[in-house]
Amino acid sequence: MRSRALLTASGRRCPPWSKPGDAVRLFARGITVRPCVPVAAVVGCVLSAINEGARIAAGQARWLTWVQVGLNFVVPFLVASYGYLTAARVPGQRGRLPAGQETGDHEM
Repeated sequence: MRSRALLTASGRRCPPWSKPGDAVRLFARGITVRPCVPVAAVVGCVLSAINEGARIAAGQARWLTWVQVGLNFVVPFLVASYGYLTAARVPGQRGRLPAGQETGDHEM
């Protein structure tokens, strides 16, 4: 039987999951950190330069500016993690109709 885990570019596998709680547990265990931090770093730097760069360069950065800079890194990390986990999702079998009944093609 073949494993349904997703093979990543680094050769590591993302464990398959089917329930949202499984995805949350994988996220909490740090499964997404290694593949998603580089994405968040690049996107966060670009967003920070675009959104807060002028304020920082002018020396007008206050504490709220630095909170915004932090969010410029957190949001891309969360989005990349969601995409990474979504690629490993295995649809659950509960609630699915047998073949032929999805379109109403059943025998009478």
